[in-house]
Amino acid sequence: MKLSSTQLSQVDAQIKRLIQTDSYYGNKYKELGITGISSEEEFEKLPFSSKEDLRNAYPLGIQAVPDEEVVRIHSSSGTTGKPVIIPYTAKDVDDWAVMFARCYETAGITNKDRIQITPGYGLWTAGIGFQFGCEKLGAMAIPMGPGNTDKQLQMMVDLKSTVITATSSYALLLSEEINKRGLKDQIHLKKGVIGSERWSEKMRKSIREGLGIELFDIYGLTEIYGPGIGINCPGETAMHYWDDFIYIEIIDPKTGKPVEDGEEGEIVITTLVKEGAPLIRFRTHDISRIVPGTCNCDKCKKYPRIDIIKGRSDDMFKVHGVNMFPSQVEELLSLVDGVSSEYNINIAHDEEKNKDVILITCEAEGRVNFDAAAAKIKELFKSRIGVTPKITVVPIGTLPRSEKKTKRVIDHREL
Repeated sequence: MKLSSTQLSQVDAQIKRLIQTDSYYGNKYKELGITGISSEEEFEKLPFSSKEDLRNAYPLGIQAVPDEEVVRIHSSSGTTGKPVIIPYTAKDVDDWAVMFARCYETAGITNKDRIQITPGYGLWTAGIGFQFGCEKLGAMAIPMGPGNTDKQLQMMVDLKSTVITATSSYALLLSEEINKRGLKDQIHLKKGVIGSERWSEKMRKSIREGLGIELFDIYGLTEIYGPGIGINCPGETAMHYWDDFIYIEIIDPKTGKPVEDGEEGEIVITTLVKEGAPLIRFRTHDISRIVPGTCNCDKCKKYPRIDIIKGRSDDMFKVHGVNMFPSQVEELLSLVDGVSSEYNINIAHDEEKNKDVILITCEAEGRVNFDAAAAKIKELFKSRIGVTPKITVVPIGTLPRSEKKTKRVIDHREL
């Protein structure tokens, strides 16, 4: 996906504006002698920006406007060490709401809907993003935030919520509770807008059938506005993204070189009109691909698409010299009848035997033989990945449910 002439001039304007400031990236570009771009080739020579840059610039080194123009700050939810602080101008906030409302509209959500918002509020971009988009659309916002499942279900039933917004982990928890309490015939949900973490097809199926709703993947990250920069349309898995606000390229995570449309790689995002903290060629570490061509939807077919997020380039963990990703684990578990989407992985080092040990705990329906399921999973890992983990199969509902993101891999070797 090449830059259009409009996008090229927007990136050039961002660079020219940045170098007029004393910001982290303004100074970096001046040191490198970068004064602007006039071609795709020059764009691809620009340095990448990264979360490490943002930590180095803590707290407000990336701010590219005067203080009096900053109306809000947000902070990334999943960082360690110094947090990442992102300043927003009034225009940034409104642009984000416009994109978010566009996401709702793409999902077929209207101002007649009642949207129950369960993601967290505060420094995190999630809850307030879902709310501002809802208000921009003109729909009814029910700003619950996470937790207090009893109250969530009461409001869902009493207010007749038609849309649920959540992480996939919390959507699963709500689905299980609704069915456990026999409330399914009392809820009015039609759609779910799910974001914040990658989720397996088995998990999608469980939520979709448990709640009886149509599901939509929403994409975004705090560094680039927040959730709402892309969503899939009905009946499609690929997500449209709003290329009048952001430019997406896909690179080979090892070489940093752009790959052809359709090839998988790491998503790199450039903000085209962001004021408070513009980012050029920001490496997200999310793995996906540009989906070539256009889809059949009328509302948003002019917008380009990326595939569902397959994982993160920094999610990899190594056991016995073998590189593994959570997505591989999910794929193998999906091949075993009766095994659910919920699992966790613990990795430790056996000092006595001087070797790493991987323990996978997963849930299964009561109708299956747990020992046979464990043997099948172990054989799949051995034959397809080349490692032999210890497998524990437990009843559905045993593993803890999360109101936010679920931590799947715990590596005790790092402690």
